Amino acid sequence: MTEGWPVLTYGATPRIAPESWRFRVWGEVEREIMWSWDEFLAIGTTHRTNDIHCVTHWSRYDNEWEGVLFADVLGRIAVKRSAAAVMFHCYGGYTTNLTLEDLAADDHAMFAVRHNGQPLAREHGGPMRLVVPSLYFWKSPKWVGGMEFLPEDRPGFWEMYGYHIRGEPWAEERYG
Repeated sequence: MTEGWPVLTYGATPRIAPESWRFRVWGEVEREIMWSWDEFLAIGTTHRTNDIHCVTHWSRYDNEWEGVLFADVLGRIAVKRSAAAVMFHCYGGYTTNLTLEDLAADDHAMFAVRHNGQPLAREHGGPMRLVVPSLYFWKSPKWVGGMEFLPEDRPGFWEMYGYHIRGEPWAEERYG
């Protein structure tokens, strides 16, 4: 358990101003979507409190998040029946994969813009990161800018380098 919040990042920390931020949805969907910052937040924000668990053996309890729930975003997208997974694409080139099943099962999964009452710090993914507390925290990518719906699950950045394809902490799914 840690009181702090370690900053773990591969590569440079992107600088994304909300007014230039865009969120693109494509792949196994009926039509592509592109949202601006204000359009995305207009979907509606909510609060959740949860724990996060890092593959590097630390956990941080009782994090308060504010953001747009994944379920609410999904409700605005006409996803094809062929979609089984999502590849999240981030500013800076990072990607991570998640199955639709894992995302739908976690009612805390959200696109977070605030942490513990403060705007999400840049080093922690600000202006927005995905938070999926049911999986290891590398599955909660920073600086998210898009979702590509896929017909099957495929490895993202860390998964290509040996991390587990799913990353469930209680099953110790650290490495493939």
